[in-house]
Amino acid sequence: MGEATTAPPPPSDDAVAAQDHGGLGADFVQLFTRSQRRLYLFILAQVQSPVQAEEILQDTNVIILAKHSQFQLGTNFLAWSCQIANYEILKFRAKRRREKLVFNDELLELVASEALARADELELRRAALSDCLNRLRPRDRELIQTRYAPGHSGKEVAAEMGRPANSVYQSLGRIRRTLWECIQRRLAAETIR
Repeated sequence: MGEATTAPPPPSDDAVAAQDHGGLGADFVQLFTRSQRRLYLFILAQVQSPVQAEEILQDTNVIILAKHSQFQLGTNFLAWSCQIANYEILKFRAKRRREKLVFNDELLELVASEALARADELELRRAALSDCLNRLRPRDRELIQTRYAPGHSGKEVAAEMGRPANSVYQSLGRIRRTLWECIQRRLAAETIR
């Protein structure tokens, strides 16, 4: 009869965290994950629709992952990945040349560089808006989120709430002013830091 063997213990959390994610390395995976939103916005600034941007982002990600060994940790990952995205955008544009409306490559590159330069500012504004929304009274937060949900107009929200449209528009105006003032205060506090 053979000896009973015991299964090895499961890996510790530290061992799981140290895994190299299929040869990519934890640092690379973290940089890759963090850059996705900004890379998408960079691409979106140069194409006509979110669907096209998603398509190009997927193609870009395939190349980034295939070329991961060429990236040197400590350098600018976003700049490196945006360069790859640029090539994918150029390939995409070349396929679309048959369409009637095609923007000049120089114009699109200018828009893309401006979008990349403003990405940090826009991220600060997005974070400020999120924080300011959370500071609203629950009733005001629900009203603003309902109004700006896809497919909702002010009149539809008023009908759902059983309130006159004018009353809803006044409330929305007050909430927007409150949010704008809150965002301005948050951004001013950020520049002081």
